[in-house]
Amino acid sequence: MEWKELFKKTIRPESGSRAARGAHPEVPEGLMKKCNACKAAILTEDVKKNYYICPKCHNYFRVHAYRRIEMIGDPRSFEEWDRGIAETNPLNFSGYPEKLEYMKQKTRLDEAVTTGKLAVNGSPAAVAVCDGRFMMASMGEVVGEKITRMVERATRERLPVIIFTCSGGARMQEGIISLMQMAKTSAALKRHSEAGLLYITVLTDPTTGGVTASFAMLGDIILAEPGALIGFAGPRVIEQTIGQKLPKGFQRSEFLLEHGFVDRIVEREELKDVLSQILKLHEDSGKVAFEMDTDVQASPEKRIPHKTEKNLSAWERVQLSRRKDRPVGTDYIQGLFTDFMEFHGDRYCKDDKAIVGGVARFHGTPVTVIAQEKGKNTKENMMRNFGMPSPDGYRKALRLMKEAEKFHRPVICFVDTPGAFCGMEAEERGQGEAIARNLYEMSAIQTPILTLMIGEGGSGGALAMAVANEVWMMENATYSILSPEGFASILWKDSKLAPEAAEVMKITSGNLKELGVIEAVIQEPEGLCLENMQPVLCTLRVKIDGFLQKYKTMSGPELAEQRYQRFRKM
Repeated sequence: MEWKELFKKTIRPESGSRAARGAHPEVPEGLMKKCNACKAAILTEDVKKNYYICPKCHNYFRVHAYRRIEMIGDPRSFEEWDRGIAETNPLNFSGYPEKLEYMKQKTRLDEAVTTGKLAVNGSPAAVAVCDGRFMMASMGEVVGEKITRMVERATRERLPVIIFTCSGGARMQEGIISLMQMAKTSAALKRHSEAGLLYITVLTDPTTGGVTASFAMLGDIILAEPGALIGFAGPRVIEQTIGQKLPKGFQRSEFLLEHGFVDRIVEREELKDVLSQILKLHEDSGKVAFEMDTDVQASPEKRIPHKTEKNLSAWERVQLSRRKDRPVGTDYIQGLFTDFMEFHGDRYCKDDKAIVGGVARFHGTPVTVIAQEKGKNTKENMMRNFGMPSPDGYRKALRLMKEAEKFHRPVICFVDTPGAFCGMEAEERGQGEAIARNLYEMSAIQTPILTLMIGEGGSGGALAMAVANEVWMMENATYSILSPEGFASILWKDSKLAPEAAEVMKITSGNLKELGVIEAVIQEPEGLCLENMQPVLCTLRVKIDGFLQKYKTMSGPELAEQRYQRFRKM
């Protein structure tokens, strides 16, 4: 609920006190309120200064539309659009016009959404903010019209769109006309997206019903405030329908993050900076030239001062690729890129922690980076499922790649997996289909794709992130149809023959370079680990710069054709 409405009374002086006998009250009216969550008495001014968050329990209060605009927009940058659109009563619903007039007088709003243009740390954007004080921000004809006009104008002016959602859903008094606003707003956003423009949604408490089932869940990037109620059907409706009590936390922001529907939960204090970072990353997408970094133009060979491991058997390289102290995907992300912002979820079912992905900068250029991630200890490996992605992970990776294509960002993938997860739940959610879909879609993505094998490259689980313009391998990485143990078990009925199988399979970087399966081998220092990987990072900076220089002049269709021909000749 909106925070001021929750506070029913101020602190009253005790009976018989000086204040009760008619003197000035000890606590002036409106100075103190009571938090509806922790019930603590708090100063009203403290709440305002603290982003409308309870300073005692961190409970989030609802924020008025204009206050929200002040919180994220630069001073005096907001320009309101489409205020005063005439209301209608399409169903001739009794008392509805009077209700609308009452809400306008009470809230001083013209409707449940405020739209316009503002700047966020200098970055322009079109914005819509739903205000729950006005009929619980239910979506009627005027709400749908204001949002649609805002999106259409943003498309014409090539502006990103930010929408703050807060709604009980469709407006019952307008019936089927309210329902039509779901399609109208979604269609406008489709045109905005096809123009290659960014759409960000920020889900606040509550976001339900027809708003959830339309513009709220269509963002390129979906953020949410902590603890916000988000769902299609409300909790009471669900409980009445199924006759069961819902678990604690069901339909809250954290629940949606775990189930793959939200990219990130953002604290209110950091929201402006997060929005600013996202906007700036997308302002530059497709516009910044891929500049060679002059600090790393020296020959890569001169930057590997350590002894490299030569004349190793294939099985010895397999063992090195599996070492627990070998750098993992996020080590490469942290070492090669700046401003990395991780995004979560496949938008279908889950956020698979075996895949880490998001947007970053490489020498100032926005790129999409995606990594298959193993853990560094038992706890991390359990969380990352030992680097074995589920269907949700491959769908998350593909979602990020398609987003990169839309914004003309190069894609850089880091592969390190023993293979795709083969559990029962993976089969239930379509592991084979998810891998097949990645191969199918990646073959035609119209932006440069580079894949680096950094450890194990196991079977289709690795290939699902390696349909690239070029594939490179670390010197002691492997890339194979399946593990040597599995190969030996299938063909020779004895997994103990894995060392012999590793030789026969031709799975090392040298073998695969000779076979034309990969384009480059990245030398490693002896015993590659986090402490000695700087020379490797220097080499990769040079080579990635070269890759971007090579492919920056190619059109989208040319990039897809080059990728097609790369595999066609194998």
